[in-house]
Amino acid sequence: MFPFKLSLNTSTLLPYGLGVKEQVRVAAEAGYEGIELWVRDIEAYLAEGGELQELRRYIEDHGLKVANAIAFWAWADRDPEARQRGFDQAEKEMEMLAELGCLAVAAPPFGQVAHVTLDEFAASFAKLAELARRIGIEPYLEFWGKAARLNCLKDAIYVAQASGVADAKILIDPFHMYTGGSELRDLEGLPGNRIGIVHVNDYPAAPSRSEIQDAHRVFPGDGIAPSGALARTLADAGYEGYLSLELFMDSYGGLTALETAKLGIAKIREAYSL
Repeated sequence: MFPFKLSLNTSTLLPYGLGVKEQVRVAAEAGYEGIELWVRDIEAYLAEGGELQELRRYIEDHGLKVANAIAFWAWADRDPEARQRGFDQAEKEMEMLAELGCLAVAAPPFGQVAHVTLDEFAASFAKLAELARRIGIEPYLEFWGKAARLNCLKDAIYVAQASGVADAKILIDPFHMYTGGSELRDLEGLPGNRIGIVHVNDYPAAPSRSEIQDAHRVFPGDGIAPSGALARTLADAGYEGYLSLELFMDSYGGLTALETAKLGIAKIREAYSL
């Protein structure tokens, strides 16, 4: 049984240097239902004369949903001026994403956050969520395992609850769970409707947890991540949303972009089937 939907984070296609429309075509032809676009790729498309409405039609014609977007805003930065610039950038980019029909956007601990308390994170996330929902976008609170703060699932759950944001949603990523020391049991009690999206990937036993980097991520099932147990935990929580393949590999040998995307689907289904 496979109760989840399939999505492709376009970071996975980085070695191929594809434009955003080619990313969409590859994801659709491979059989994904959703796609996670990077804001920088959308902006590159617009800079070359593209139009948001035309891109939206292209995505819809290919049967995809823009499940989430990847952006980097200093929404919780310790410095008030940097934080305000982050909110200004967020507003501009979320308005663009809403016009594209994007459902959500990731909100990781980007910026200078080493001395930001979790309660300060919560206050900033409440402000970000208010702005996002007014525009028509859902912010997904993301923790980064190697961040100075907000680096584990427990902290993300605390921030989401302390923010007071109704039905605040968290982005789950096994690589960040591993690098930040989160455990599967930390997911227990988190309802599926509080999980925004799940990035899926795997990681090898070496390099060590302290030395491993994003580029070391591998396909689900090719490393030591407890993918099957994570799948069961998600299903038990009632999560039926997207599993989105997010890799940062430098090369896939001689595989084409389409072959890589198709291999991703096969790997996800094998690793996350119940």
